[in-house]
Amino acid sequence: MYLDLDIKDINKLLKMKKIKPIDLVNEAFDKIEKSNLNCFITLNKEEAIKKAIELEDKEVDNLLFGLPIAIKDNIVTKNLRTTAASHMLEDFIPIYDATVIKKINDANMIIIGKTNMDEFAMGSTSETSYFGPVLNPIDNSKVAGGSSSGSAACVAAGLTRFSLASDTGGSIRQPSSFCGVVGLKPTYGRVSRFGLISFASSLDQIGPITKTVLENALLLNVISGYDVNDLTSSKEIVKDYTSLIGKDISGLKIAVPNYYMSDVVSISVKNKILSIIDILKSKGAKVDYIDIPYLEYAIPLYQIIALAEASSNLARYDGVRYGLKVDDYKDINDLYKKTRTLGFGDEVKRRIMIGTYILSGENAKNYYYKALKVRKSLTDAFKDVFLKYDLIIGPTNTDVAYNFNVLSNDALKTFYDDLLTIPVNMAGLPALSIKIGENEFNLPIGMHIIGSYFCEDKIYQLASMIEKIREDVK
Repeated sequence: MYLDLDIKDINKLLKMKKIKPIDLVNEAFDKIEKSNLNCFITLNKEEAIKKAIELEDKEVDNLLFGLPIAIKDNIVTKNLRTTAASHMLEDFIPIYDATVIKKINDANMIIIGKTNMDEFAMGSTSETSYFGPVLNPIDNSKVAGGSSSGSAACVAAGLTRFSLASDTGGSIRQPSSFCGVVGLKPTYGRVSRFGLISFASSLDQIGPITKTVLENALLLNVISGYDVNDLTSSKEIVKDYTSLIGKDISGLKIAVPNYYMSDVVSISVKNKILSIIDILKSKGAKVDYIDIPYLEYAIPLYQIIALAEASSNLARYDGVRYGLKVDDYKDINDLYKKTRTLGFGDEVKRRIMIGTYILSGENAKNYYYKALKVRKSLTDAFKDVFLKYDLIIGPTNTDVAYNFNVLSNDALKTFYDDLLTIPVNMAGLPALSIKIGENEFNLPIGMHIIGSYFCEDKIYQLASMIEKIREDVK
């Protein structure tokens, strides 16, 4: 199967005209049709085949040329249904492309469909999706994570090698860890958010999920850059994020926060991290255990800031301009009530209600503005660490993928899936999850690599070394 080959080999075959883009597209759709994972909400078959045929006469000018890619269903795609996994947007057809979609098209990649997710990216298991949960491809009885479950699972299952996703508190890295793939949340502002359906605007970031570290870096090269349509996007020069892949890590200074190795982390995950730390030291890296203040406040910070921003962002779904339409209503207030009652799922309603309470009257001063001050203190604490260290590492999650319905009766516990990933979003830092092994039940264990602002290249440097060690062990 061509999609199982190294992308350099695929690229060589395309250049030699031994295969065509249509062969890759047909293989992807064949795999999707045989899959039972529920990774996709909407397929783009007709347009994908059309583009693949158009590319046959074009020069193969980059490593991603002609390769299929899946897009999380909260990234808008012109004329292709975009639902955010919600009944509210079940029939929404955007009239424009997100900036990242334009960049994907310019690189001549082929969009094969929109991936399943937690509704409006609110959840950590995909169980809040209006279209049903995604199954973990390693063990179908386990969750694939969330909210970017479909994007991670389709890559892990080999349905496609590339996907785009979004990360608000860990939604790229947590499912990447559960599914055993490579997922990166870039520096806030590195990738345009224009066309991303907002959850929490100061935390959201689009990023790549891929099979390998090189593929991840190549995709980040494509989607990065300043965008005049996104006032939060950065004018920082885009590096070649592949430049340090495979380079020696001797001399790298790495910090391990004690918070990330506490008793909440399972023994199997902790032991695997410790074994990697031993290898890093043997390769010449300097590794220290440190304390970072304010990390323990990450969950309440997220609950206040993310939910407040969510209630504001989702106020636009009122049944008037777009989204779900209801006919049987008495007045405008009744229209709002019925639209939002029918359109939103329970988790989204819960978060909107909490967020609205947080922003109401004196609560904004007592909770939201106070949380912003603590967030700045946490950000400053990270900045202090990166004055001394190149990278921070630890486990991505406290444990491996678990069974369905485990968190369904406890709304608060869902946030604790992102206990170790949320601090990164609060500070706007880049971070990656990469598989470092499995537990005794062959479920993937992910390691979290955190870098300083716009230092994704250093993250990839360490990740590529870990990837090589993992392959050598095989």
